[in-house]
Amino acid sequence: MDLNDASLSCAITLEWQKNGSIQRKVSHKSALVSLKRNKIRDIFIEIAGDKFVTINLKLKAVTIHNKFMAEGKTSINFKEENCILFISNAPSGKLMNFLKIIFVKMNEDSCKTPPSSKTSLRDQLLSGKLKTYDEISPVTVNDLKKVTDRVAKVIEVNTSPTSRKRKLNDSSTTPPAKKLFRQLTSNTSIDLNPEQKRVLEACVQGHNVFFTGSAGTGKSFLLKRIIATLPPDVTISTASTGVAACHIGGVTLHSFAGIGNGEGSIDRCVQLASRPQVLSVWKKCKHLIIDEISMVEGSFFEKIEEVARRVRKNDKPFGGIQLILCGDFLQLPPIIRRELSNSQNNKKFCFQTKAWNQCVQSCFELQKVHRQSDPEFVNILNNLRIGRVTEEIEQRLLNTAKQKIDGDGILATKLCSLMQDVNTINQQKLASLPGESKIFDAIDSDLSLTKQLDQQTPVPSKLELKIGAQVMLMKNIHVANGLVNGARGIVIKFTDGLPLVKFKNNKEYLVKPERWIVKPPSGNVFSRRQIPLRLAWAFSIHKSQGLTLDCAEVSLKSVFEAGQAYVALSRAQSLETLRVLDFSSQKVWADRDVLLFYRNFRRRLKQLEIIPLGRKKL
Repeated sequence: MDLNDASLSCAITLEWQKNGSIQRKVSHKSALVSLKRNKIRDIFIEIAGDKFVTINLKLKAVTIHNKFMAEGKTSINFKEENCILFISNAPSGKLMNFLKIIFVKMNEDSCKTPPSSKTSLRDQLLSGKLKTYDEISPVTVNDLKKVTDRVAKVIEVNTSPTSRKRKLNDSSTTPPAKKLFRQLTSNTSIDLNPEQKRVLEACVQGHNVFFTGSAGTGKSFLLKRIIATLPPDVTISTASTGVAACHIGGVTLHSFAGIGNGEGSIDRCVQLASRPQVLSVWKKCKHLIIDEISMVEGSFFEKIEEVARRVRKNDKPFGGIQLILCGDFLQLPPIIRRELSNSQNNKKFCFQTKAWNQCVQSCFELQKVHRQSDPEFVNILNNLRIGRVTEEIEQRLLNTAKQKIDGDGILATKLCSLMQDVNTINQQKLASLPGESKIFDAIDSDLSLTKQLDQQTPVPSKLELKIGAQVMLMKNIHVANGLVNGARGIVIKFTDGLPLVKFKNNKEYLVKPERWIVKPPSGNVFSRRQIPLRLAWAFSIHKSQGLTLDCAEVSLKSVFEAGQAYVALSRAQSLETLRVLDFSSQKVWADRDVLLFYRNFRRRLKQLEIIPLGRKKL
């Protein structure tokens, strides 16, 4: 979290209004918005650019609307100047930090006594001192904590039942920085480690980047930080699967490309991508994020690379679009149709294509594991990742079958290879509970897209629950309280028609409907509103990718893909919270082509700029 940079590159619109009508309007696609102080310590927002005169607006009696902050948008209403500043296309992470600085500075100043001045205001105006602006001082994390603690106490006093000071219209008179309090303080940010920072720097510098790493090395966490650093209007976030795309607030790669399943000829694919709505997205895109790149079929990747060049009329690799690719080829592979898998010309993985070698400039491998802290378990997983099972590893995993890992009435979630097995187990367990079921139907913005939303959101269109049902939370609700994606618990009762869940950490939470938004590149926005829960006696290995489970039981009897066993076992936090059933070394293997790719990973210096992270340069 960088709170030192009190400036923002973005698009702006300024509107001066009087009696509800716009008197003057100024818009610029590229501007630098900065926080400044004059000589008597007043705070200003300075708006500067190459093609317009610098404008300074005093941060006093302002209202900040931050509903769309995650989309890089906000507005600041300067009431005394009858002016509204609209900010858009700002990197959401930088916008968050910019508003945090405003939050700190305004609350710091509100608690200070203005310094006395020997010079009158009239003399200062005549001397021009008030028209001289300096950079605002940096904000530290401690500064942020002090201010948030102070504001929290004020809010607690003003909202207590015994307080009569709070008026009915208090929301309109509360200082704007306090309005941001809950949203800003709930987004606690963890600093990147050195290897993650190097990946971020390469992305910011405009390189085509591929970064990989074993399960639990923070790939998704880093990817979200990268997305938050780039301007949203020209950045398209995609993933190979709908759930992975929803996890990063994006769409599937197929949806972005606009060429259907990509099975048509290249001319047909170009024709499909040249439709007005699809073409406009291709042309505006400057940064393309692809998560879970390991599950993107090589021939499809090769096809969209050529489509990009042709529809953008740009002969550079991928039509000049910056690529940021993330994934682990030693986890789940692409799903290939049987007739294509038997073809000698089929290129299963992206790295097997000519397009990969032309597009990818910088490669990184994250090596520090965050999910597991036990060195023995990390070593076992690293061996399983490459398909190596020693006698010691086999015996250690076989011994886990006897472990009692259930507790507090919550059974271990069983990870299964087949979705059919998952549904059978969950339905049988639910049916065995006494009492009536309560059905929660999702509210979809478009009923014709229910099946699509089933694939692109982590919650079902119809959720059946009973008292005693074991469930998993499918969205981060309150990170500090452990109410995070993957937290498991038991429905203990229904209150006001909503499930009250007691989670494994003993926290009770009345689960309210949440909204998932799917934003196709075409601009249409679809949404699903549903209780953020799924039945969790069993879960599929494919859908568990990216989750961290506090207690897991893994059945390997039906494993059918390379890397599938590794993905399942790596969901657990430790060996003590893992129970492995049907373990056999024959169920653990890695694809030979992938092993060769990683073996040559650091030998491809002539084609790629390879930076092995986590090691000091000699």
